[in-house]
Amino acid sequence: MTTSEKNTISLGTIDEASSSMRHERRDAAANRIRILQTAEKLFAEQGVANVNMADIAQAAKVGKGTLYRRFTNKAELCLALMDTQMIDFQNGMIARMQQMSAQNMPKMEQLDQFMDALIYFTDAHAPLLCEVQRAGLLQEQDSDGLELPHFWQYMTVSGLLKTAVANGELPEGLDIDYLADALLAPLKADLFYYQRETRGFSLQRISAGLRTLLSGLRHCDGSASA
Repeated sequence: MTTSEKNTISLGTIDEASSSMRHERRDAAANRIRILQTAEKLFAEQGVANVNMADIAQAAKVGKGTLYRRFTNKAELCLALMDTQMIDFQNGMIARMQQMSAQNMPKMEQLDQFMDALIYFTDAHAPLLCEVQRAGLLQEQDSDGLELPHFWQYMTVSGLLKTAVANGELPEGLDIDYLADALLAPLKADLFYYQRETRGFSLQRISAGLRTLLSGLRHCDGSASA
């Protein structure tokens, strides 16, 4: 066999393998999209709690093995569905707060608007968030032990509170670390879902309650934080 023949055979094998891999990647991507679209449709029609993985595989016309290779359980699938919405919400709020800062809006007013937007975002995704939280997928932790995506929400609230203190909008000496967690606690998925579904609280009532807590901070005695 000549060197030319060897090269021809080798290149042909590589080309075929590369084509096969591209085809497999396209199939995998198409399957993932179909699974997510199917799950979203079933969740909307029947509720997250009433749909299982077998239902999704059957409706998406994929094997259970194909489904479980991409998503170990329903919570992972729910988290994937929320991924884009979370990023969009974060980017939207960052742009909105930059605009508010450019207009010299007080930080406490910015915090008020952030919390209100977060209430409506949580309501829109509460069933998915509850499923993800039950599986512990929101409890991936960074070096400070903060949950994700709670970490970004916490840093936003904490940052606005600290700047409000620096600007004289709030008294000095407040326990910002605690207060940021305390303000976000009612928006954890399980408690929020309980308030909405069991207690029957409206979004307006929840928003008004949190705004009352925020307004109360202006009259706190910061010396008690120690």
